[in-house]
Amino acid sequence: MSNIAIAGLGWLGLPLAAQLQELGHHVKGSVTSKNKQAELRNHGLDVYQVEIAEVEIRGEIQSFLADTEILIILIPPGLRRNTGHNHALRMAQLLDATEKASVKKVILISSTGVYDDAQGAVTEKDIPQPQDNKGKQLLEVEQIFFKSPALETTVIRFGGLFGGSRNPVKYLAGRTGLSNGNAPVNLIHRQDCMGIILGVIYKNAFGHIINAVHPEHPKKAEYYTKQAIALGLEPPQYDTEETDETYKKVDSVTLKPLLGYTFQKSL
Repeated sequence: MSNIAIAGLGWLGLPLAAQLQELGHHVKGSVTSKNKQAELRNHGLDVYQVEIAEVEIRGEIQSFLADTEILIILIPPGLRRNTGHNHALRMAQLLDATEKASVKKVILISSTGVYDDAQGAVTEKDIPQPQDNKGKQLLEVEQIFFKSPALETTVIRFGGLFGGSRNPVKYLAGRTGLSNGNAPVNLIHRQDCMGIILGVIYKNAFGHIINAVHPEHPKKAEYYTKQAIALGLEPPQYDTEETDETYKKVDSVTLKPLLGYTFQKSL
């Protein structure tokens, strides 16, 4: 059994921690707020308060990383909120602390946002060519961890996340004039996120890059209309456009050969 630290106990990190504990691993977790730390400690979790800034890490980073064999990084970049912060600089601070703590293995959760829409159909064999700030920073973070001589890092690029109370259609319901209705969806359920992370741990599959996206890619307009109706929501309205535009469609040539993974949840 391994000593595993999860940086970021949120929507995915919390159930992942519970599952790893059930499997007999010793699990630590980090959160940014003292209140959240107290709340989770009351539930019997080994939780540390860690706040990663661009120039320093505040809180209990040494205690959090001490004796850790595998670090799972589940820190959202937070770049959609236009806070102006530099995610890559923050993660460089975490990399430095991780190397100093003698952690050997890392699972870095990234995103299919590293690929630009104009790249069309992509797999791990395609070099990401991000054009926006978020994609560029995500790719930079991938590269600094992957190239660290002190660490064996596996990067997992998740597609759009759903599961539990999280469903992208909730943000789209009732909206009109939406574009890109012909674009394929690139999604993954939380249960499959956890299954793939566990697969990396149990197969000792470190030193790889994995695209983790459900292999089915229905068109957005069709998929979200169906989802809205199933949830009793008003379907979103997409503009009907005949277009030759290229859309991103993310698949994996690594997942099956490396982990033998079969998706548990349908779209």
